[in-house]
Amino acid sequence: MLLTARLALARTDDLTLGSLLGSLAAVRPGRLLATEPDGWRITIDEAADAVSRAAAVLGEEVAPGERVLVAEPNGYRLFLATVAVTRAGAVAVPVNPKMTNDEVAHVADDSGATHRIDDWNELVARGPASGGSAVAVDRAATAVLFYTSGTTGAPKGAELSHRALVRDVGPGSLLVPGPLVQRGCVSPLPVAHIAGFSLLVRMAVMGMPVHLVPRFRPPDTLDRIEETRAMMFVGVPAMYRMMEEAGAAERDLSSVRVWSSAADALPDEVAEAFQSYGSTLTLPGGRRVKSTFVDGYGMVELGGGVATRVLAPFDLPGTGSLRPQGSNEVQILDDEGQPVADGEVGELAVRGPDTMRGYHGNDAESERTLDAEGWLRTGDLARMTGRRSFALTGRKKDVIKHGGYSVFAREVERVLEDHPDVAEAAVLGKPDARKGATPVAVVRPTPGCDLDPEAIAAHAGDRLSDYKVPQEILVRDELPRTSTDKVVKRDLLELFDDG
Repeated sequence: MLLTARLALARTDDLTLGSLLGSLAAVRPGRLLATEPDGWRITIDEAADAVSRAAAVLGEEVAPGERVLVAEPNGYRLFLATVAVTRAGAVAVPVNPKMTNDEVAHVADDSGATHRIDDWNELVARGPASGGSAVAVDRAATAVLFYTSGTTGAPKGAELSHRALVRDVGPGSLLVPGPLVQRGCVSPLPVAHIAGFSLLVRMAVMGMPVHLVPRFRPPDTLDRIEETRAMMFVGVPAMYRMMEEAGAAERDLSSVRVWSSAADALPDEVAEAFQSYGSTLTLPGGRRVKSTFVDGYGMVELGGGVATRVLAPFDLPGTGSLRPQGSNEVQILDDEGQPVADGEVGELAVRGPDTMRGYHGNDAESERTLDAEGWLRTGDLARMTGRRSFALTGRKKDVIKHGGYSVFAREVERVLEDHPDVAEAAVLGKPDARKGATPVAVVRPTPGCDLDPEAIAAHAGDRLSDYKVPQEILVRDELPRTSTDKVVKRDLLELFDDG
């Protein structure tokens, strides 16, 4: 009976974000959905009931299509509140607690939000015992406005549809055996970001409990993995770096079969280190294999992840490149929007079924980013490595034009980070009247190391052409970051202001 229900759900064409949890509760009754470090936990039945009750209240207060700011603290209740808003037929606008008051005010004003949710428990308590049905909406309609991290300007609201957000519902996910995933997944990703939000949808569909870490601290996150004996961990590259510095090698992380990273480029050596920390298996003949690492590529404008590369426990051909998932297509374009020759670097463009509908209230930026044929220009530089595979080389805005030469910031950062005393590097262009810009860098030292900028510059000079070597290097113990732990380079440029 449950098998029939699961297959019927996978074929449903009218499934929306608001109806998702109720539909999943019918096929996985009583299944644990999420836990948090303070002991809070919730099952799929409890979550579906709470969302239904909250949506009934919102349905009396909010008109269909109105925007509702979801300002809950980071955690699973922020996810539930977002789902409840869409169940009531409104558009949810989740904000990250790491945002400043000015950033939240910008999102509220830009989105035109008319209501705000600050207290999920109070909202549910006001709801009727029986809840109610989800408001009928078009699956192509906007369900959630996710705001960009704003590393290169004011955050923009990407309109994502119900169809884009429930894309992970399918037979392959719904038929995963419970015992295979019951140990769950640890994640410190912010729920108000597309990577964290889409992870919770995917885990709910698979029936895998999520052990959330509402506030990322490296030692606490490592504790959480040890305590839950989770089989999976999902984070961003900066989190992996910080956990490594916090002594991951000395921890018992042997329960983890799958590591996953999203939102930014992750060096292979970091991924391979965590593969060795995770679960190992002994195959017939005595061969031991490491855990698997899945490196994902995506962005809010693409509705989440659209390509992956897998570092398997053993060598497989073609694992070094990213491959598009499902029906997503990629091409590499020059500045005029024409495809570049095979192997050349250009801007990555992606076309797929889950791409954003556009930026809310910003037609000019929408048209610049998304063309009439559905190709979205990502702002990422890449080169094709095969017919359906590609490798990232950096951000388009991270190309420093120095005296007629192009300096790729990520290339220089990798060289600086190869120095054993450098934990992290950020390379940017300082405006120069004669040469356009000169490469400069801010480096974060490995804990306990006393960095000498001249020695770091010499290290770079031995490995790079002279025009690529940073002409100024500053040392800082902390780097400014977005809510997803990306370095905010525009804030670093102020450090080089010589008046």
